Amino acid sequence: MSFETEVEERLIRYAAIDSQSDADSPSQPSTAIQLNLLSLLRDELITIGASDVQLTDYGTVLATIPGNTDAPTIGLLAHVDTAPQFNAVGVKPRVLRGYNGGDITYPDNADLVLSPKEYPYLAEKVGDDIITASGTTLLGADDKAGVAIIMTAARHLLTNPGVKHGPIRIAFTPDEEIGRGVDARLPADLAADFAYTFDGGAIGEIEYESFSADAAEIIVKGVSIHPGLAKDKLVNAIHLASKIIATLPQAVMTPETTDDRAGFIHATEMTGGSSEMKINLILRDFELDGLAAKRNIVQQVCNAVAATEPRAAITCNFRAQYRNMRYWLEKDMTPVELARKASRSLGVTPISVPIRGGTDGSRLTEMGVPTPNLFTGMQNIHGPLEWVSVQDMALGTRFCLALVEEAAKAGA
Repeated sequence: MSFETEVEERLIRYAAIDSQSDADSPSQPSTAIQLNLLSLLRDELITIGASDVQLTDYGTVLATIPGNTDAPTIGLLAHVDTAPQFNAVGVKPRVLRGYNGGDITYPDNADLVLSPKEYPYLAEKVGDDIITASGTTLLGADDKAGVAIIMTAARHLLTNPGVKHGPIRIAFTPDEEIGRGVDARLPADLAADFAYTFDGGAIGEIEYESFSADAAEIIVKGVSIHPGLAKDKLVNAIHLASKIIATLPQAVMTPETTDDRAGFIHATEMTGGSSEMKINLILRDFELDGLAAKRNIVQQVCNAVAATEPRAAITCNFRAQYRNMRYWLEKDMTPVELARKASRSLGVTPISVPIRGGTDGSRLTEMGVPTPNLFTGMQNIHGPLEWVSVQDMALGTRFCLALVEEAAKAGA
């Protein structure tokens, strides 16, 4: 079976399994449906002959491909959950053979169009086999493309013992999309010298710099009373929450107004009623001082709105999520340089651009396991226009195999 055939079959099968995470759930994993795919992957790893296969009580599948030469232990990771931002229930993947370079339409949404004019990377894929969803859901190539690549590479290594490689540890995590993919026990359980997440986009991307991230929760408590008796008594929490949103810098500091190295403050959810409102925000910046400045902005806005209505109670709490992996990786670029060498061996020019987001590798790196992020080919993630090229995923598989061979050479 060719890599193209295998990664296509795997992605279509995995993408059809619902596995959306839920930030509001306290359980681990956050949704029981993720265990359906995790259990399947555990069973498939056993079937192809991996060792030490387990599904941990924190919802991560771990396995080993024993090494056949003296080399560092490498971790290969991908996450099974799909993003909560868009419908991910009932995904119907489809393959468009030999893409002709035109607009792509969708059987379940006549108004939806994927155009190479708007998305230039698609224009580069004429002749490729393109996988999309049907128009009403995301596809879930983020990160089931990474899962398919790692599983395909794992089967190849286990059935081709002539390929030289050191010990390889595989990890499939839940809840990456909600920032809870790396349990505190994972670094020790993974037991890798360094690792890689296959959770990137365009061919050639080798990423070692991510956002630093915080979350903010603002609680606005007003004064509730019957509206017919409200004169000079009612304090409407909806109005105060709206003032906070309106006062935050929107023209230059939101996701839709920033790119490259500019960070942002993003309101993700506002819920409640006239007596109490909750606003959830995420804060992103590549530098810690920039992240601190954004925390100060949010706090100052809350203070200013609170000063306009002393009868209200407005509290603002911040929570650290992850930090820029560059802070650790730039001290030892060995994992990045091995990936670049593997990429060049396939004739692919490596590209390193900052991730305007985070990965499980951001947390792992911070916790002592250097973990750059590598390409899978996935595009337009977290929405109905998500797509991936079968040929890109197959190249990602070849890259994965070249990477473990390069690491074996370096360790010899």
